[in-house]
Amino acid sequence: MSALETLILGIIQGLTEFLPVSSSGHLELAKALFGSDYQQNQSLLVTVTLHAATALSTVFVFRKDIVLILSELFRFKKGESLDFALKILLSMIPAVLVGLFFEDFVSSLFGGKIALVGGMLILTAVLLYMADQVNKNNIPLNFKNAFLIGVIQAVAILPGISRSGATIALAVLLRVDRDKAARFSFLMVIPLIFGSMAKSIIDGDFSSTSPNLAPLIIGFLSAFITGIFACRWMIKLVKKSQLKYFGYYCLIVGLIAILYSL
Repeated sequence: MSALETLILGIIQGLTEFLPVSSSGHLELAKALFGSDYQQNQSLLVTVTLHAATALSTVFVFRKDIVLILSELFRFKKGESLDFALKILLSMIPAVLVGLFFEDFVSSLFGGKIALVGGMLILTAVLLYMADQVNKNNIPLNFKNAFLIGVIQAVAILPGISRSGATIALAVLLRVDRDKAARFSFLMVIPLIFGSMAKSIIDGDFSSTSPNLAPLIIGFLSAFITGIFACRWMIKLVKKSQLKYFGYYCLIVGLIAILYSL
């Protein structure tokens, strides 16, 4: 991939990882439009690099929360932050199980399946529209809700379903406070991304790759910087109940993707 392609992919990843429009779906659509014949392991390296960048964007935005959570977790000091950390660990279980036992099946769903991406984008649109119809959100985030949000996060591994959109939408539908819903959604994915990266390295997925570092660095920086702004913007949008507008966007792009695949 050229530096221009990774720059564009980085911007797409930075925006779509946090905005509820599916980063994986848009990356698949962008790769299809570029018509890249890149090898599978090289394409995976680019994808993992961009996801690492947006994970670090989340760490930067929520750095104070993360320090507080980790300090209470390691000291096992009872408090709200420890409770929050345990809920994050619980929410990870469904996605971890999918990654361990259905990795090959999930991988088979990527790689130019534009019709599938289009259908999942339409599903994302429905979830976002439904969430915006909820007016009262004052129920605390309990362990049951944390696990249910983890289940939909696992489903959102499918290309085209927005992870942030699906998890925030379900939390809102469960009447969880919107600010806490967004905070939980963004923080719950950090361990999974770094865990997935570690697994790819251990499995040797990149062992036969001779990457051109310049495009990777450009893609990483564009995703990281764009991600910081998108994350902060998304938090404000969730509070203002403006998810349905992204739903309209997902519906339009989903229909275009399906028509493009015919």
